Amino acid sequence: MESSYAVPVKPPPQRAPGLARRLYRTVGDTLPGLVAAAMLALPATWLGTLVPTVGGPVLGIVVGVGTGVVLRRVMAPAVTERLRPGFATAARTVLQASIVVLGTGLPLSEVLRVGAGSLPVMLGTLAVALSGAWFVGRLLDIHPESRLLIGVGTGICGASAIAAVTSVVKATEARVAYAMGTIFTFNVAAVLLYPSLGHLLGLSQQAFGLWSGTAVNDTSSVVAAAYAYGTPAGSYAVVVKLTRSLMIVPICVVLQVWQSRRRRAGRRESHDGGTAWRTFPLFIVGFLAASATATLGVVPGSWHPALSTAGTFMITTSLTGIGLSLNPSQIRDAGPRPLLLGAALWVGVGATSLSLQALTGQL
Repeated sequence: MESSYAVPVKPPPQRAPGLARRLYRTVGDTLPGLVAAAMLALPATWLGTLVPTVGGPVLGIVVGVGTGVVLRRVMAPAVTERLRPGFATAARTVLQASIVVLGTGLPLSEVLRVGAGSLPVMLGTLAVALSGAWFVGRLLDIHPESRLLIGVGTGICGASAIAAVTSVVKATEARVAYAMGTIFTFNVAAVLLYPSLGHLLGLSQQAFGLWSGTAVNDTSSVVAAAYAYGTPAGSYAVVVKLTRSLMIVPICVVLQVWQSRRRRAGRRESHDGGTAWRTFPLFIVGFLAASATATLGVVPGSWHPALSTAGTFMITTSLTGIGLSLNPSQIRDAGPRPLLLGAALWVGVGATSLSLQALTGQL
């Protein structure tokens, strides 16, 4: 006698795409734009050898901006969107990798020495950026979230700091866009003006490295401006800037505690914890590891010139990607008031850095 109860048959489980398929998809999305950025970095590097006072990285961002404007005018939007993931990879991942590569030529003992020596200047410029953002931004009637984002972007490390703080305070996309546009405007200004100002002021390689490392916003712009001034200035500025980037940690902790207290009775409290750490720039860990290999002598000295050249080319590729991604309308959309705040902080932080260097005998 057959049972009247049918045994349910479960459908076979759907398997997630394998690692190889995901990797293939990622490479396919990023490769066209990444190759385009690298190809444009080649003539920028060559031009940089002809005009060493400007340098390949600065010319990379100029070539990228000009090419990006042309591409958006002559190509279909679908084509430019197809290239955008590769531009973003060049602008961020390649830059971070270049910092790790350059770390192989910086012993860890030197990193600790430079970081300790720059701490007074670093803390002073951070205080000016945050306090200035609050008071000047209030006079300009800028929203508190926008003030905070522009302040940490100016005082710590540009886009990375904005991303980390945004994950804590849950800023709106429009305010994040305003802050990013403002920061990027003065990144470009610093890359173009700081080397000439440094020569005008007669700054030494170390003084310029400390100045750019503590007063310029984003890592890419610090590297571009400092290496345009000279390789010693670039090496010093990289260490100062990476030490300055660590300020993300205490800032996010303070904001997290403040936000938790405000939202203690809110529903989102349990979902806020730990999100800031996901945006912490992990390339700092890679840089320190590479620096440790230099301290231990793992990397042969004969490799250092090639690694330095490779790192500089990667920086040029990164800045080319940033230039290709830039739409001039983004800067216009930020409006005048955030730009005024960014200008005030940019001048104030730069002047504070030089003043503190003079007071501590490092100028």
